[in-house]
This record gives sequence, C-alpha cells and structure tokens, in this order.
Amino acid sequence: QVQLVESGGGLVQPGGSLRLSCALSERIRSIYVMAWFRQVPGTERELVAAITNGGSTNYRDSVKGRFTITMDYARNTVDLQMNNLKPEDTAVYYCNRNPPRTELWGQGTQVTVSS
Repeated sequence: QVQLVESGGGLVQPGGSLRLSCALSERIRSIYVMAWFRQVPGTERELVAAITNGGSTNYRDSVKGRFTITMDYARNTVDLQMNNLKPEDTAVYYCNRNPPRTELWGQGTQVTVSS
C-alpha cells in the first residue's frame, strides 16, 4: 500500500516562498496522477495542483503563475514550489492521488502566510 509523507511547511511572510515535498513509498512512475490539496478548518479540502506521470499539469486559478508542481523521479517525491505567497494560501497542505484515495490522506503540512 502506498504511503505518503508531506513536509516543508512553515511560517512565511507575504511574498515569500516555500517548497513542499511529498515522499511516496511507491514508485511515482506507477501512479498516473498525483496532486496537492489544501484545507482551511471549517471548509472543504480543495485541489491546488495536479501532475500526471507524463508531466502534464493543472492548477487552480488562484495559484497559477505562483505555484509549480513537479515529480522528482530520483527522490520519488512530488514537490510543490510556492512563490509570492499570500495570506489566503494559509492552510494545511496534503498530497494524494487524483482522484484522492481516502486511505492515503496523511497528516499534511501547515503553511501559514502572515506578517
């Protein structure tokens, strides 16, 4: 069974950058679509960015041009580079397949954007 571990979150000022990483226990080449999601307490979890094992990507409109999702086959990770962060990006970030599988939701990593 695939296991996912997210890391890289933290506190950053508006305009700053963070790089999130999702380590997989299964070769990512065998997974067709991986994605990053985020959730603010009391709201629905939302899709932030997704990537296929062929390299195709898509992003929610609010992060286009600021976030970049990549697959690192050497490290077997799915990474999310987040630049020009805004307070509204504050959330717990999770990785999962897309569509997500319930059993793969992990602890997530907290991203807080605040001055």
